[in-house]
Amino acid sequence: MRPGLLMAAVCSIYLLASVVSFLSYALDKSAAKSGRWRTRESTLHLLALVGGWPGALLAQQVLRHKTRKRSFQVLFWTTTLFNCLVLCWLWYRLG
Repeated sequence: MRPGLLMAAVCSIYLLASVVSFLSYALDKSAAKSGRWRTRESTLHLLALVGGWPGALLAQQVLRHKTRKRSFQVLFWTTTLFNCLVLCWLWYRLG
């Protein structure tokens, strides 16, 4: 795969996953305020893992959501680090 095409594909995946992630946090915050059905934390972590962590991080800061729960933050940063390591490894392997 050409480097330019690879970069475009990765950027597209991260952008899409980040938008979905941000919206998921917003829906979960709204549900938490109104006592409705919540988004599973595992879903939020999965979105971060597949590249949505920039949108998740933005949502956490803008919406002030999931920032104080230590266990959530530990797993969030673990998935973010893992995602970045895999991206670096792929980048290295594919040129």
